[in-house]
Amino acid sequence: MTAHDTPGRFVDGYAEIVADAASTGRHLTRHELDSRRELGARAAASGHGWRVLVREHLATARAAWPRTASPDNVLTVIEQAMDAFADGYERAQRLVIRQEEAARREFIDDLLHGRGDPGHLAARAERFGLRLSRVHAVAVAEGPAGYDETDPVPRRVEDALFGRFENRRILFTTKDGRMVCVAPGDEDDVLMHFAKQAHAATDGGQVAIGRPRDGAVGIGHSYEEALNALDVAQRMGFGDPVLHAADLLVFPVLARDRQALLDLVRSTLSPLEQARGGAQPLLDTLTAYFDTGCVAAETARRLVLSVRALTYRLDRIHHLTGTDPTDPAHRYTLQTAVIGARLLNWPTRPL
Repeated sequence: MTAHDTPGRFVDGYAEIVADAASTGRHLTRHELDSRRELGARAAASGHGWRVLVREHLATARAAWPRTASPDNVLTVIEQAMDAFADGYERAQRLVIRQEEAARREFIDDLLHGRGDPGHLAARAERFGLRLSRVHAVAVAEGPAGYDETDPVPRRVEDALFGRFENRRILFTTKDGRMVCVAPGDEDDVLMHFAKQAHAATDGGQVAIGRPRDGAVGIGHSYEEALNALDVAQRMGFGDPVLHAADLLVFPVLARDRQALLDLVRSTLSPLEQARGGAQPLLDTLTAYFDTGCVAAETARRLVLSVRALTYRLDRIHHLTGTDPTDPAHRYTLQTAVIGARLLNWPTRPL
């Protein structure tokens, strides 16, 4: 540290102010107060800690203490000068915090959306505690309400996360009303703890975890996988508190060719609309039937039907569609079409 960087540079003129103002009992002038504020701002920008600066001011005041001045006068001057210095220091710190937060939000947006040069992203990542040379995974938590970082729910989750994993290289933020955690891909305990805390704090919200991926681009892919998993869970009615994107890969594959999926649902299931009451009751029957592994007794229990009534519905589906849900040779096509209908929100949304 050079002489220009020492804390002593931030008490320039302080001894003279104390000696003169305390001797006469006067208040500090506007110019003197402004000079203290300016030095306080410079001290904050230089990164000096508050304790060191206070100690420097007290030592200077002690050395400059006028022998003939009353203690009340001296202490009044010290109070005015330190108050102005602290005001400048705090304003500068708030500005630095706002600038740091703006840079952090910009970095997070670039990272999650895969924008920017990977080398530049890696350099910026070190500043925020990430090493992009490692494999990372992203977890996204969604609750009944949207959150930002000033809300108590994200703060509670963040405190619980960093209280347990203080020295891990973790990134926590909020984005688009959701909570996001980025952690090394080989540290499952971090993401599972985040999921547990987020589920509890949101009173039953869902958390999706993307697959571990390499580099900056990989983090963006893992984030998109987690978002897609939440979307699939909503469309399919999955109520699991924690979803792993790796377990749901079939759904994005089906949805990738939307036109083919539309054709499959239309050709296979649209005849159900001819049934009394429309397609929805029979579609719900198929959904429950496949969800139970095609066990008729369990399906009937879930639908609050007799087994005979369930059998009638399955026969009706066979008659209308020409496809028999009880025949293993037909089952795959029919089940895939049912999944497609749920992804497309049919029949609520016309094809």
